[in-house]
Amino acid sequence: MVFEVVRLIPRGRVTSYGLIASYLGSKRSSRMVGWAMNQSHKFSNTDKAIPAHRVVNRQGLLTGKMHFSTPFEMEEKLKKEGVLVVDDQIQNFESIVWDPAEELLI
Repeated sequence: MVFEVVRLIPRGRVTSYGLIASYLGSKRSSRMVGWAMNQSHKFSNTDKAIPAHRVVNRQGLLTGKMHFSTPFEMEEKLKKEGVLVVDDQIQNFESIVWDPAEELLI
């Protein structure tokens, strides 16, 4: 279910592990969302690719960057989508954060 939510994040927007967990009904399970995201890379070269670069921590930090093929891949993908990143921190995080509980009608 985590992957299904992540696939819905629009280009140029980001969400957090905690917002996904909360949307899925497990508010305190952000670490489990992180573990799921760590497994998402096995789909990277398929038609079911998961935009894992759009999931960050609650402060907008690129905490998952070490799970990409290079330490800069996550930032590069975000910048290609128009997201401003400085020192592994998304700038204007509050204005581009995508909360599935607000954006998706259940």
